[in-house]
Amino acid sequence: MAANGVNGHQQAPAKKHACGSRNPNLGLHSAGIVPDGGALTNGHGHLSSSSGESSQSSWASNCRGNDEHLYGPRQDSWWSGVKPAAGVPGVRSDGTIFSLPQVNTVTSTRQEILEYFQNTWMLTEVLFASLQGEEAFYRPPYHNLRHPMVFYYAHPASLYVNKFRVAGLLTEAVNPQYEIIFETGVDEMSWDDMDKNDMKWPSLEDTMNYRKTVYDLVVNLIKTHPSLDDSQRPFTQDKQAWAIFMGFAHERIHLETSSVLIRELPVNLVQRPAQWPKYHASATQSNPDAPTSGKDYSAAELVEVAACRVALHKPDGFPSFGWDNEYGRRDFDILPFKGSATLCTNGEFWEFVRGGGYNDQSVWTEDGWAWRTFRNAKWPTFWVPHGPQGLHHYRLRLIFDIIAMPWDWPVSVNYFEAKAYANWLCKQRGLPAGTIRLPAEQEMHAMRHLPDGTDSDHAQLAGGDTMPEKFGFNGQMAYGSETPVKAMKPNAKGFHDTFGNVWEWGEGYFCALPGFKIHPYYDDFSTPCFDGHHSVFQKGSFISTGNLISQFARYHFRSHFFQHSGFRIVQASHLETSDMDAPPPYVGGKPWATKRRNEGHALYETASYIDEYLSLHFADEADLMPHAGIVSEAACQSWPKRCAELCFKHCEKGRALDLGCAVGRCSFELARKFEDVLGIDFSSGFVDTCKQLKDLGKLPYTQKIEGNIRSHHEAVVDPSIDRARCTFETGDACALRDDIGEFDAVLMLNLLCRLPCPQSLLDRLSKLIKPGGIALFTSPCSWLDEFTPATNWLGGYKDASTKSDVRAADTLKVALQADFELVYEASLPLMIREHYRKYQLIMPHVAVFRRK
Repeated sequence: MAANGVNGHQQAPAKKHACGSRNPNLGLHSAGIVPDGGALTNGHGHLSSSSGESSQSSWASNCRGNDEHLYGPRQDSWWSGVKPAAGVPGVRSDGTIFSLPQVNTVTSTRQEILEYFQNTWMLTEVLFASLQGEEAFYRPPYHNLRHPMVFYYAHPASLYVNKFRVAGLLTEAVNPQYEIIFETGVDEMSWDDMDKNDMKWPSLEDTMNYRKTVYDLVVNLIKTHPSLDDSQRPFTQDKQAWAIFMGFAHERIHLETSSVLIRELPVNLVQRPAQWPKYHASATQSNPDAPTSGKDYSAAELVEVAACRVALHKPDGFPSFGWDNEYGRRDFDILPFKGSATLCTNGEFWEFVRGGGYNDQSVWTEDGWAWRTFRNAKWPTFWVPHGPQGLHHYRLRLIFDIIAMPWDWPVSVNYFEAKAYANWLCKQRGLPAGTIRLPAEQEMHAMRHLPDGTDSDHAQLAGGDTMPEKFGFNGQMAYGSETPVKAMKPNAKGFHDTFGNVWEWGEGYFCALPGFKIHPYYDDFSTPCFDGHHSVFQKGSFISTGNLISQFARYHFRSHFFQHSGFRIVQASHLETSDMDAPPPYVGGKPWATKRRNEGHALYETASYIDEYLSLHFADEADLMPHAGIVSEAACQSWPKRCAELCFKHCEKGRALDLGCAVGRCSFELARKFEDVLGIDFSSGFVDTCKQLKDLGKLPYTQKIEGNIRSHHEAVVDPSIDRARCTFETGDACALRDDIGEFDAVLMLNLLCRLPCPQSLLDRLSKLIKPGGIALFTSPCSWLDEFTPATNWLGGYKDASTKSDVRAADTLKVALQADFELVYEASLPLMIREHYRKYQLIMPHVAVFRRK
């Protein structure tokens, strides 16, 4: 049994490895376990207790050494705003803080708006009062993907000034330098996008003085500025005052994200402030190292959700601040599904960890596995192992303390881990792949039980002092930690924690709603994230306040991002995400998810279709066409091999890209002469097949003879080919990754008429192909709406003005003439066998262009 009490042990130094540093909570030798009301004893040694680094580290040069006042409880000089004390709005009788209800933009008085701002500012100052010594402010996070805490201490203040200037509430800067260096955070593209912290930051004394100046400025503005006069009500999106409420919402976002960064710091650099909300009572109980299902945690029960209709929509006139992505409207017809009544617990996830889930590549997405191996993740980031790894004994890191593992609390993980668990559980239960998954955004709404209409919001009706009792939500800082997944009452549909406790990851990516309009005061809040990389993220956590926990809130994070975030699973045979056919804007100008593409490409994931393509690529002439003399000998030969041989006549060395590689025969053939071959296909089934062929050199497949009668064969890569030259990955030919590089040859075999926007690929070719390199196209010109909207066809229609026929071959030449020269054009017969007595004979157009 893990014991409670204060051990006072220091945390082992975090070490960096070539593959990427792991969370300093991982691999600890010992840690203090702190009951509610206790505190971990800290020494005052500067830079010595946790860094394990030379004092010459670039970030360490920011530490000036005069920081005795930053240890233990804060002195009065710390509080640039209202000092928390009983009787202050948002402070309980015991001196602990909570969030006030979200301010009303129609009825709130100046005094109420001022109190909400003071509450917002006070929450931030209490959180940062946990940081012990200068090191805690200047040490970058272990992953190096975010700025040090000093940035987030000053960032909300700088944003008030900058947005007030944009809105015309202020005419001059307070500190132009600070309002540049503290203005913009980071949104890393990947888990290895590091090196952001080699800079000299202002001293803490100067930063505190800046915060004090901004606080006084905002207070004076709220008290006196005409934009808050009664004549200006309601304070809608087109009013100057909207920037004031925007500042509140923004600061509360960073209250939460800063708490996560503090949770990632070495535990000896933080101390729970006396004013922090109490942890849930279960945080102090003793828990076993090896939990028992049904005793220490419960397996989630599935609750049926009937077919229904939901709307993602915040009315323009609703009396609370909202970010621009909340406005507009989209209605969804939800098909029946089952959802887990509770969030996934630490106990349930422990089964995944102990069962080898982190080592089972088959349950991870391609990006997820790349992240897992880069970080060498073996358990959730906030789990703290103790004892030999094979025992799987863990404790839990909270924001400030380490406690005995509460197995019935929700697990905190990133999207990759949540997705892997869902896939693993599906595999464990013997269900078809994808049957157990994360919920889509609209399905999360369907699991909520909200009153008809949108004339009220719990975020405005309850603060942290009453939200659990009124609504059954752990939010608005009712508690200073997560709570057991059944601690709060279920809603009328039977679901617990439909708001608060921890955020929930969902399927699909963040997108605009029809009617979306960029708000001019913060024109890059949402739009940079409409990129197909920011996963849906809903309903807030225990520390979410104001807009963050509103029923209208729509948030998002990159899939590797850590927050106080967990998930629940759903079981369904269908999936439609909220980003499917979403309206613009899109980063890069192209949608990343459409029903047309989803349904069309689903065909290529079936086992029978993969077998058909293995036959097309690898069958010998007699198997492909057993009826002699029917078609030419050339048509019976491997089509991909013939295309590779055609390529060799124009280019035969360097680097080659096989776009739409299917099951890989052409890629392998290209490796006979090209030193580096990259095969890309949209179908994960095809790419998995390619990877198996690369590893094994051969794969079994079947050919259909008649009905259910099949013959058995083997696809074999010629042993003389160096398969190591080939790499395969899933990808979108319309949106290739930016770092893909240049090639000497790019092959696009029967690809163009299967793309939603072929012109986008053609536009990219001059950057993909080196001067003198070639582009090899083949196409049957089979234009179909199910793959390509008619407005994007390259041919197969009449020109609206000339009424002449438009042919794809001609369009291709015109589209490429500026940068390429046509060097070869022909038709190349292709035969596809469906079964013993049915075949398709196709005459694709072939064109080879050389880059000028």
